[in-house]
Amino acid sequence: MLRDDLCTLAADPLPPLVWLRWLPHGLVCLAAFGLIIGDLAQLQDHGGLGFGFALPIAGAKGGAVVLALWRPVPAWWLSTAVFVVGALALRQRQLSGQADPFTWPWTSAGIIAGLLVLLLLALRVPSRVSAEALFVTLALTWALQGLLGAPDYQSTGVLAVSVFAVAVILGTALRGRREARAELGRQATITAEERARRTLLEERSRIARELHDVVAHHMSVISIQAQVAPHLVENPPPELKENLAGIRQNALEALTELRRVLGVLRSENPDDPFGLGESATGAAPDAPQPTLDRLDALIENTRAAGLEVVADVRGEPESPYPPGVELSAYRIVQEALSNALRHAPGSRVRVRVDHMPEGLVLDVVNGRPERPVQPSPGAGHGLLGMRERAAMLGGHVSASPTLHGGFQVNAFLPRDGALDDSAEDLRGLPEAEYIFPEDPTGEENP
Repeated sequence: MLRDDLCTLAADPLPPLVWLRWLPHGLVCLAAFGLIIGDLAQLQDHGGLGFGFALPIAGAKGGAVVLALWRPVPAWWLSTAVFVVGALALRQRQLSGQADPFTWPWTSAGIIAGLLVLLLLALRVPSRVSAEALFVTLALTWALQGLLGAPDYQSTGVLAVSVFAVAVILGTALRGRREARAELGRQATITAEERARRTLLEERSRIARELHDVVAHHMSVISIQAQVAPHLVENPPPELKENLAGIRQNALEALTELRRVLGVLRSENPDDPFGLGESATGAAPDAPQPTLDRLDALIENTRAAGLEVVADVRGEPESPYPPGVELSAYRIVQEALSNALRHAPGSRVRVRVDHMPEGLVLDVVNGRPERPVQPSPGAGHGLLGMRERAAMLGGHVSASPTLHGGFQVNAFLPRDGALDDSAEDLRGLPEAEYIFPEDPTGEENP
C-alpha cells in the first residue's frame, strides 16, 4: 500500500480558487524563489558549500515547492531526496571543520520548503498518503540525526517534524472541509433535480385529473349517441345495431377505466381529491371545468383583490376550441394573474386574448409592484404547470421580466393540438410581432 501511494507520478494540480483564481499559485512561486535565494546564501556562508553544489540543492528545494502545485507526490520525493543529499553534504563539511556551527539536519529554508510541500500534498491526496509521507520524513530525520549524527550543530529535527505534523493536520482538515462542501453541493443538486422531477409529475397528475372530465364527457356523449342511434332509423339492420352496441360497450368500458385511473390519482392527494390545487375547497366532483367564457369572472375577481386589470380580446374564433384548449387557456391566465397578485401587488395588468386561425395567443403583462412584496407561501411551480399544459397541446409558453420592472407571460395554443407550417412560422417570431400591434389609444404597456 505504501508503495502504491507514494510511488506515483500522477498529476494532481491544485485547483484555482473561485474568487482569487491563480493568486495562490503566484504566491507559492514567489515563496519558492525567495527560498532559493535564502537557502543559497545560507549554504554558502554558513554551510561552507561551493556555489556549484549549493545552487542545485537550493534550486531543487524551490523547484519542489513549485512542482507540488501540480504533482504533489513527486514533489515530496524531490524535497525528501534534496533534504538527505544536503544533510549529508553539510555533515561532511562539518566533519572536515570547514563549516560554521549550523542548523542540521534541516536548514531553515529546508524546513519552510518541506512545510509548503507537505501542506500542498495534504490538500490534495487522501489523509492516509499524507500520514505515510509524514512518517517517512520522520524516519529519515531520526536516522540522520539520531543514528548518524554530526559534530557541532544546532538540532532542528524535532522542530521540523513538529512543523510538518501541523502542516499535514491543517492540510488534511482543509481538504476534508473542501470535500464536504463539494459533497454538499452534489447532494443539493441531486435534491433540486429530484424536487423538480417530483414537481413535474405532480403538475402532470393535476392536469390529468382536470382533463378527465373533458374526456369523460366525450365518452359519455359517444355512449348516449350509440344508444339512441338505432331509434332514429326505421327498421335498422341487425349489423347496425350490433356495431352501435359495440361502440356503446367500448365507450362504457373506457369510462370505467378512466374512473379507475382517476381514483389512483386522487388517492395520492387526499387533500386535493379533484385536482383543483387547493385543499378542503369542498368542490363537487362533477363541477364543470372552466372555459374561456369564464375569463370575465376571473378578471373581475382579480380586480376585487386589488389589481387593475385591463382585458383585450381580439378577433373571434372561427370554430369552437376543443375543451382541452379552453381549459388550458383558462388555467394559464389564472396562474399568470395569481403570480401578479403575489409578486406585483398594486400593479397594472393587461390580459390579451388573440383568436387566430392557427390557434389561441395569450399574453399577460404586469407592471412593477406598487408596494413591498410579502414572502409568498406558494411552491413557485406555476410556470412549470403552464409549460406542461401548453406542451401537452403542442404549444409553448415563455415568461420573462419586462424592461419596466414587470413580468410577461406569453402562450400559444394550437387550435387542434398540432402545429402546421404557418403555426410553426408564427411560433418562431418574437412575441411583440404578433401579440402587440400598435395600440390605437397610444397607451403605454404596463
